[in-house]
Amino acid sequence: MRKLILSMALAAVSVFAADPSGKWTWEMEGRDGQKRTSTLTLKADGDKLTGAMSGRQGERPIENAKISGDDISFSMTMQMGGESRKMNYKGKLAGEELKLTMSVEGADFTRDIVAKRAKE
Repeated sequence: MRKLILSMALAAVSVFAADPSGKWTWEMEGRDGQKRTSTLTLKADGDKLTGAMSGRQGERPIENAKISGDDISFSMTMQMGGESRKMNYKGKLAGEELKLTMSVEGADFTRDIVAKRAKE
């Protein structure tokens, strides 16, 4: 009986887990003061997450992506100043908002991002 109740509870949680699939957009101010729009396209399949991010430097696939309930994490590798840098994103899906914190490996830098689900 306990196993049945636990199975039902886990099934209910997975049914009500938010789906991040779709397009998400946000604006960030660049070093030159101009606003830049970025787009994140996600596809969830269970706990697997795939997608790509596009912006001023073109489109790049996301890596090491995971989803667990409303928690999302992924990374991207970028070329900056002739060096390869890994950018890590971690956050939470909250309705029509995706609240992320971006950090750059090897640098003391973080930035909070609030992406909105794009209306298609």
